[in-house]
Amino acid sequence: MTEFDSFAEQSIEQVIDSVVNAENAGTRLDIFVGAVPEVGTRSRAARYIEEGLVLVDELVRNKKYLVQEGETVSVQIPPPRVTTLEPEFIPLDIRYEDEEIIVLSKEAGMVVHPAPGHRTGTLVNALLAHSIELGKLQGTERPGIVHRLDMDTSGLMLVGKTDRAQSRLQDAIRTRVIDRRYMALVHGWIAPETGIIDAPIARAQGDKLRMRISDSERAKEAQTTFKVLQRFEPGRYDDGFTLVECKLFTGRTHQIRVHMRYIGHAIVGDPAYGRGTLPANHYLQRQFLHSYKLSFAHPITGEEMFFEDDLPEDLQVVIDGLEPR
Repeated sequence: MTEFDSFAEQSIEQVIDSVVNAENAGTRLDIFVGAVPEVGTRSRAARYIEEGLVLVDELVRNKKYLVQEGETVSVQIPPPRVTTLEPEFIPLDIRYEDEEIIVLSKEAGMVVHPAPGHRTGTLVNALLAHSIELGKLQGTERPGIVHRLDMDTSGLMLVGKTDRAQSRLQDAIRTRVIDRRYMALVHGWIAPETGIIDAPIARAQGDKLRMRISDSERAKEAQTTFKVLQRFEPGRYDDGFTLVECKLFTGRTHQIRVHMRYIGHAIVGDPAYGRGTLPANHYLQRQFLHSYKLSFAHPITGEEMFFEDDLPEDLQVVIDGLEPR
């Protein structure tokens, strides 16, 4: 039995056939399939390819295969997977909502979607209780999710309530037209007013929970820019601090945390990549990282939208304590 045969018995909702034209020749298979409206995203396309639901001239190909002019790409669309997630009536800090999207501020300590050890109490559980309709392009475990924040990172997030809104917002993030800015307090005195960190990121060997800077083939490009907002002189237990605004041009796991550690300025309170004693971290129990600005064009109306979120109390207390410096 071939890999494809093992999936052939599952029910199929529809089959989409697309002939590769000259313009699309040489495109990666996952990108080509992701552009099919019924698929909608590259990540969903990659999943279909891995499950043997995509054929190129009746042959199974991997996601990196470059399609050629005249080939027929067949995509078998399975029915939506049934979710076992339970809606939970958890309060949400919603800043904007219409029929297509939600903009909310996530509190620190909340996991975005279910994962091992976190099947309940997630943002997804709360969204299922809040809205009857959520985009399904990320699968049943991640309804509505467009992008993620780490569990202990707070601040602004986007949610797609329909497939078309979710797809267009994900495309906007992928093409870097959504402006996402974070406020971070880091150890040490950063002398330049601005800077760019361009260093690829890969998963750390032997540790599934950590990422690292790497030049391996598996590493993904990652760019972060920063701008200094405020500097604080060294104290008794530390070598000073710098408050920076970080802008993401890519969205890798732990990107800002890994990049700031890479340049020698780890984020205050970071349990995975940080440094120093509790006093040096002002007894902060989570990383000082907050998604505080978000601007984008509405995925359906095109209206320019801008949101700003003040620092939560636990982070503002740290800044207030540093003000005399």
